[in-house]
Amino acid sequence: MEMVTLRPTVKEIIWGGRKLIDEYGFHADGDNAAEAWLLSCHKDGPSYIQNGPYKGKTLYEALQAEGMGILGTHNAARKDFPILIKLIDARDKLSVQVHPGDEYARRVENENGKTEAWLILDAEEGAELVYGVNREVTREEFAASIEHKTLSALLNRVKVKPGDVVFIPSGMLHAIGAGILLAEVQQSSNTTYRVYDYDRPGKDGKPRELHVKKATDVVELKVPKADFRPSGAALRKEGGTKTLLTFCRFFAMYRVAVDGEYTDAADDTSFVSLLVLEGEGTVANGNTVLRIKKGSSVFLPADSGIYTLEGKMTLLETRT
Repeated sequence: MEMVTLRPTVKEIIWGGRKLIDEYGFHADGDNAAEAWLLSCHKDGPSYIQNGPYKGKTLYEALQAEGMGILGTHNAARKDFPILIKLIDARDKLSVQVHPGDEYARRVENENGKTEAWLILDAEEGAELVYGVNREVTREEFAASIEHKTLSALLNRVKVKPGDVVFIPSGMLHAIGAGILLAEVQQSSNTTYRVYDYDRPGKDGKPRELHVKKATDVVELKVPKADFRPSGAALRKEGGTKTLLTFCRFFAMYRVAVDGEYTDAADDTSFVSLLVLEGEGTVANGNTVLRIKKGSSVFLPADSGIYTLEGKMTLLETRT
């Protein structure tokens, strides 16, 4: 399978803004674009191939035709696509929520758990996240705080700025605040347990459902350490720099800043996802050369070999 660019599924949600439409040029059917699922084989929002023999097909359809080998040896034991990458534009604050780990999610929801990480791309002055609890509490106290609408007093609120890297393991209570644009890498899962939504109505005019029992089952109630610095230093290579942002057993995220001609490789261990965050240029691999710009999502199958980025741009690189 050759290197391809992908068109996202775009989601309208009540808290979404217009940056993904106005700044990234994504098409949306509604008035806002809350999320763009840029690398996805999930049934709730696939991404679509824009070039090559599979043009117009979903990435999932290409995976079914090509086989799991295009995901690399790190994914040899898998039966599904491992990750999902999004851009999220929060005009308003998101609900306070938590995601289950693999064991609980597979037993109860019949899908993967959800560990995720965010790279903050833009944040209004004073923008903040909910990041865990501000004091250690019991599960009984947690459930009671939801019932009595006092959960807000337990939430750990942390201010963020562009460039911050926020790692959110399964079980972490969290919420994106208003005025934040971010890139998210997560396990391929759409299971969310909502515990507080500010009493606002959904599109149908009714309060959105809360998932108190399930959230109480999986939530981690210790106070987290909020260190949002990248995990690694910027390593200089010809034509740019590469910085390890964060890593876990599910994925590794890097920021790549290109100014000129920069080369790297997709080896046999993992596919490579490239998401253009700023700028424009080209990416070349084998006989395929693609023009890319802000918002472009590129998928290189495992063992694609050397690829060359040329131009002036910043990208999010993800491997599994």
